[in-house]
Amino acid sequence: MKNIKIILSIIVVAAVMIAVLLHNRAKIKAAESVDKIDVYPVNIDTVESKYLTDHLNLVGTIQANNDVPIVAEAQGKVTKVMASVGDYKKAGATLIQLDDVLEQAAFKTAEVNYRKAQKDYERYQSLYLQKSVTDSQLEGAKLAMQSAEAQYITTKKAYEDTKIITPISGIVTSRNVDLGNYVLNHSVVAEVIDIATLKVQLNVSEQDVFNLKVGDKVQVTTDVYPGVAFEGRIKTISDKGDAAHTYPVEVDLPNNSAHPLKAGMFAHVTFNSVSKSKELIIPRDALLGSVKDAQVYIVENGEAKLRNPVIGSTSNNYLEVVSGLNAGDVIIVNGQNNLKENYKVKIIK
Repeated sequence: MKNIKIILSIIVVAAVMIAVLLHNRAKIKAAESVDKIDVYPVNIDTVESKYLTDHLNLVGTIQANNDVPIVAEAQGKVTKVMASVGDYKKAGATLIQLDDVLEQAAFKTAEVNYRKAQKDYERYQSLYLQKSVTDSQLEGAKLAMQSAEAQYITTKKAYEDTKIITPISGIVTSRNVDLGNYVLNHSVVAEVIDIATLKVQLNVSEQDVFNLKVGDKVQVTTDVYPGVAFEGRIKTISDKGDAAHTYPVEVDLPNNSAHPLKAGMFAHVTFNSVSKSKELIIPRDALLGSVKDAQVYIVENGEAKLRNPVIGSTSNNYLEVVSGLNAGDVIIVNGQNNLKENYKVKIIK
């Protein structure tokens, strides 16, 4: 009888626990159904053809006129460091000195042997004119001098290579070795850039590139110096386009001491010689990411669809679309940060 009561008690407790679990599960499902968002509200605009601006405006990247990695042409222990990051160095200046004791000794020996071989050859030439030596003896003296000269040149180069120099005038932007480090041959020990003159690299659509000429003046502005305009000139126009039918263009831009520019900055370039026709445009508010790597959402059948348009010129709050969108596409301009591909959306006017 006692065992039956225990069994009945266990059954009752188990039944109560199961009932509680089922009740809690129902409450969780109900909460999930309340919190889950099936449709996301968004604001939209329409991709259309308009006059974006009277001139061609593009965004490019400022690059150094020359950016040179300094490569060691010898190996050895660093005995002197003569450059720090930020230093200005003239072309030919020594940045790093390697241990040169053996190279210097080999060079001096080769130099002595070369000078001796030169004098021996000159002496044999005089003796040959006096018919005191044979043709083969003169030829042997000449070959000995040439061999000594080759050894002299080789050891001189090895000795000079212990001084790691900069081939250009510019600013040291990195230095990868310190005093006492061991440098391997062909390793990069520093980097020097020349920013006395800069260049702006950008891509121009096929509709506009034929209106540009090498030497045309352009106006360059930056976000760093609002209201300050710099004058540049078109240096090169590539004859080969990319998959998006844009053509690389390079603009020369003298650096300005009053408003110094740095490599890697964004630049807004205005080509005053080009008048714009109607182009597909979208609001800047629709953009996800940067102009260089643009993404937008459009609405198709009540769902959000991600697109990757190629952006051309820019003007205030609007962007030119070179490819990736079509006229009439419904583009999301507000609420897109909450979306993913194929999310359902509700248009709010």
